[in-house]
Amino acid sequence: MKLELEHVNHRYDVDVLHDLSLIVEGYKSIAIIGVSGSGKSTLLRLLSGLEMPTGGSLRVNNHDVTAPEYRKSVGFVFQSHNLFPHLTLLENITIVLEKTRGFSRKDAREQACRFLTMLHLDDQVHKLPRNVSGGQAQRASIARALSVDPEVIFLDEPTSSLDPVLTYEVLSAIKELRELGMEFVLVSHVMSFVHDFADYVVFMDDGNIGEHGPPTILENPQSQALIDFMAKVP
Repeated sequence: MKLELEHVNHRYDVDVLHDLSLIVEGYKSIAIIGVSGSGKSTLLRLLSGLEMPTGGSLRVNNHDVTAPEYRKSVGFVFQSHNLFPHLTLLENITIVLEKTRGFSRKDAREQACRFLTMLHLDDQVHKLPRNVSGGQAQRASIARALSVDPEVIFLDEPTSSLDPVLTYEVLSAIKELRELGMEFVLVSHVMSFVHDFADYVVFMDDGNIGEHGPPTILENPQSQALIDFMAKVP
């Protein structure tokens, strides 16, 4: 995977990201960490093309993230599963494939079942989101992101609303997918997972990139901000 940031700024009512420049290449899984409000989720949304930067440019695998076609090459998993509540787990995937990718009903069903089975949900496909556990719903959301055959999958704190058992369930599924060679950029507050899962870590500090490097930076932080952050997280 290759990420290129050049003088990236972003503003809502206030400036959220400040002149970020970074090139990262040759990694399969990149984690973005930091305290709440540091800009990590905003950066993830810009990299995925969900939002456009106020200034500067971003490229992922040589794609300009502002290009209309780019969004079709990525998958995004939100903090909450974001499934349609009135549709079964299977229908949540087939509707996306039929409406946005032009799949026939038969092909969409086969594709959906393939990824639901991969995420160990083959016995839950006809259930509504409210009738499965939070971990199962989030795994279905990951299956939906995978079903569009993305180059990169973006995950925004995929376990933030889950208890420890369900968190383990979802993170184990993500690790399995990584072993299959899939590429990820994720925001996570679970440092043990970041350390084991990520090939590269970007630490956000008040809208700036405070430190970046391999996961060993978590054990040997150089900046006071990352030292303080690591002292406060489990």
